Amino acid sequence: MHLKPILNTSLPLQFRQIRLELAREPSHPEGDSSVGYIVIAPLAPDGRIDPESWKEHREACRVTRLRRDGDDDVGHLVHRPGGTWAFHYDNATKLPDEAGFHFAEEPFVVGEYVSINEGGTMHTYRVRSVTHL
Repeated sequence: MHLKPILNTSLPLQFRQIRLELAREPSHPEGDSSVGYIVIAPLAPDGRIDPESWKEHREACRVTRLRRDGDDDVGHLVHRPGGTWAFHYDNATKLPDEAGFHFAEEPFVVGEYVSINEGGTMHTYRVRSVTHL
């Protein structure tokens, strides 16, 4: 996927870089900070994704899928019909879309948890940081 560079100064102030890290689960009893996502998205004051700002700046709403092997994949945050959010990757990655579970209602606040459906398996991630661009 060839992504155009984004000038942070051209984006509204509500854009944030959100770091999600794998939370505790049976195969990772301590969680895993090397498995996660970095999401660039506009957040409303309550910490939820702002769909109106997303609509105006879709190209800037990106995701990097972080994996232990260092083979990170880059995609976009997409808003699906019905109001759900997902991560969409380039066809070259051969990754299916990964759906956020109730992302429309979830506040992205440090310490909170969100779930992502990865290839039919739900995994929980902890919001590790939310920073201004």
